[in-house]
Amino acid sequence: MHVISKDINIKNKRATFDYAIGDTFTAGIVLTGTEIKSIRQGKASLADTFCYVDKGEVWIKNMYIAEYFYGTYNNHATRRDRKLLLNRKEIAKLEKNGKESGFTIVPLRLFINDRGLAKLVIGIARGKKEYDKRQSIKEREDKRAMARIMQK
Repeated sequence: MHVISKDINIKNKRATFDYAIGDTFTAGIVLTGTEIKSIRQGKASLADTFCYVDKGEVWIKNMYIAEYFYGTYNNHATRRDRKLLLNRKEIAKLEKNGKESGFTIVPLRLFINDRGLAKLVIGIARGKKEYDKRQSIKEREDKRAMARIMQK
């Protein structure tokens, strides 16, 4: 039997750089057997992914989960749309904010919780302008410089 790895923490690093994150929600994901096995091995990516609301359901589009090595003809498609599990109030809030111009729903982090279930942290995000991105780079470089000085 495989050991369930609880230290899976796949982040979307581009999201915090490209967007200013507002409210965040933790959602479950509807997965097939081979998909959860690949995630537990850490073979997933949130690069270039986004979420959308369709007919009262939240979906994640373009999320990459590698094919499971031991999967047979039952293996999953790597970039299929997957349904997210949220309650009605959360979906209503996402739908309302997602329709406003300048806002989008972005996945931030994929992790395995203590019960062994895959969870996705999504956030309502507003796109940053170029000067905001330069400010983020400057802050990051300042933090690195401070850490270097503190080590000496």
